[in-house]
Amino acid sequence: MEKILTIDGRQVKFKSTGAFLLRYKAQFGRDAIQDILKLQAAIDTKTNELSNYDVLDLEVFYNLAWTLAKTADPSLPPPMEWLDSFSEFPLVDILSELTDMIFSSLTTTAQSKKK
Repeated sequence: MEKILTIDGRQVKFKSTGAFLLRYKAQFGRDAIQDILKLQAAIDTKTNELSNYDVLDLEVFYNLAWTLAKTADPSLPPPMEWLDSFSEFPLVDILSELTDMIFSSLTTTAQSKKK
């Protein structure tokens, strides 16, 4: 799954692949699924909007966003350098756009074989 978002006047490509979760662990040393579940607790899954600011961990969101961008563009600089390259990073707008990509890492597209 791929998306291109305009952030701070620039086109930024985000991509979710099978390597997304492994890339996250390699970069941050954390289990992406556990962090995604933390993020999910802060989001209304029907609207994909923030609903619980008390449990939102911005570091998790920024790490996930960077990993999706790095998956799309392997030449991206390290996370802090990449984030510093933006004068604005509209969290609420970006989060609602990326949640489908992030949560797609947890779902299956396979049909159940049980009958």
